[in-house]
Amino acid sequence: MRHGKKFNHLSRKTAHRKAMLSNMACSLIEHKTINTTLAKAKALRKYVEPILTRSKTDSTHSRRLVFRYLQNKYTVTELFRDVAPKIADRPGGYTRIIRTGYRLGDNAEMCMIELVDFNELYTNEKTKKNTRRSRRGAGSTATTTEETVEATTDAATTEEVKVEKVEETKTEAKAEVKPKAEKKTEVKAEKPASKAKPEAKAEDKPEDSDKK
Repeated sequence: MRHGKKFNHLSRKTAHRKAMLSNMACSLIEHKTINTTLAKAKALRKYVEPILTRSKTDSTHSRRLVFRYLQNKYTVTELFRDVAPKIADRPGGYTRIIRTGYRLGDNAEMCMIELVDFNELYTNEKTKKNTRRSRRGAGSTATTTEETVEATTDAATTEEVKVEKVEETKTEAKAEVKPKAEKKTEVKAEKPASKAKPEAKAEDKPEDSDKK
């Protein structure tokens, strides 16, 4: 009887169910991803993740315990040689289930179960995003400071050029005004000379009278 047994029996006897899950676990470790139904994938996750946790400690005892579930020495060696170093820093959650739709025959919900650390697309995107964020955070401040410094220097240079242009225009205006003033002074100096001529004539008249 199944009193209190809440796990999914998958419509199989105990021996059949254990053999199927062991075979699926070996295929997952060997190929890193397999396609199956959603119910089997959820049952496989509960079955294989304790095995992956056990593989983190490479000892004879842990190898024997893993072999007890997998019953395949080649899969055990691959697990401890290739898979264990990659999952060493991960504290659980070694598998990912991605739903892929429904099967045509019986409309069963299908999915793909895979080892998280062996999916290069997801890991590359995550690492790129993280590096970009960190580089943006570090480089953006430097670039912003450089941009601000460049902007301030450009503004200062433009202001200096404007001031120089204004000073040049002022000096040119002063230079143009000075010749006009000189002309006025020359005109004023000429006028008294013209007034002095009649005086000379007046002085000449007495001389003429003396001659007479």
